[in-house]
Amino acid sequence: MVRVAALSSPFLLGFDEIERALDKVSKAASDGYPPYNIERIARSGPAPEMLRITLAVAGFGQDQIEVTQEENQLLIRGRQQEDKTRCYLHRGIAARQFQRSFLLAEGMEVLGAELANGLLSIDLARPQPDRVVKRINVLARD
Repeated sequence: MVRVAALSSPFLLGFDEIERALDKVSKAASDGYPPYNIERIARSGPAPEMLRITLAVAGFGQDQIEVTQEENQLLIRGRQQEDKTRCYLHRGIAARQFQRSFLLAEGMEVLGAELANGLLSIDLARPQPDRVVKRINVLARD
């Protein structure tokens, strides 16, 4: 069976990496925990446009959350240990682990992360793309 690529137009050259990224993202998006927001923060003066990812991580402490960036992937992991000393009559808040990943565009820069009031906020800078116009010389061969 031949797979039809989403970006198979003959005018889209070199976009095979984007198709692989879309496949990876569609597989990772199936788990809804923890819930998250992504917001755009407009430019202010010379500062570039920013994005902020906010995850609801109530019950996790700073030492239980790990944020890493490997190449163009941002990975957030949360690990909680079961507290054996507690005796619950009702357990509605699970001590569970999570892993959430985001694929970053080329040039995206992670500025930092902050945990406050059960929300983990990660700020990213979106670089301003340079407009490049390049003249290509045409060689004549007779």
